[in-house]
Amino acid sequence: MNTPKTALITGASRGIGKAAAECFGKHGYNLILTCHRSVIDLENLAKALETAYPISCRPIQADMGNEADVERLFAGISELDVLVNNAGMAHFGLLSDMTSAQWHRVMAVNLDSCFYTCRAAIPLMLKKHQGRILNVSSVWGTQGASMETAYSASKGAMNAFTKALAKELAPSNIQVNAIACGVIDTAMNACLSPEDADTLRNEIPADRFGTAEEAADLIFKVAHAPAYMTGQIITIDGGWYT
Repeated sequence: MNTPKTALITGASRGIGKAAAECFGKHGYNLILTCHRSVIDLENLAKALETAYPISCRPIQADMGNEADVERLFAGISELDVLVNNAGMAHFGLLSDMTSAQWHRVMAVNLDSCFYTCRAAIPLMLKKHQGRILNVSSVWGTQGASMETAYSASKGAMNAFTKALAKELAPSNIQVNAIACGVIDTAMNACLSPEDADTLRNEIPADRFGTAEEAADLIFKVAHAPAYMTGQIITIDGGWYT
């Protein structure tokens, strides 16, 4: 009988993170799930997954952009097979109006969090001489978006982080890849007005927004891709920037 694998998914209370938790749970992974604010939602998700599948699921409140929170999180983790860095935040507005505090917060949640989690996860994966790290990025990391300079910069840095770390860890049989999402129908995009949503949808060849489940399915598949695939930024955007 195979020993169940363990996956840590950050930002798992809703959207892509929640869908990823459901996908990995369905396939028998024991789960460690984090969120910053929506604790009740996360706890309810954990209970539902443990009821539906023969797995263990630990919900943990943590600010992934806070080094002390991440250290506390990993103090309770003894083994890890898959790390999904999904926690993130958006910021919409002119760069000239952005405060230093807002800039640093976006960078902390979207980029520093990857450094903190990867640094802590690598020794756990080295013990097994295997592991998978998946970073949830964005098409804005390669294309850039007006009024979202900080977000674009953080995701562009995440892409470079992914490629560099993949080279560093390839000799240790640890694969590092990123999923660059286009417009996914999640709460992060709920701020769009109906008019803006329609305009954006018309730009996408698939003529719709992606679903969290589609993004989660790709995350799971990349986590089980051949070991020779590493350092890749894989886009899921309905043909938008293909």
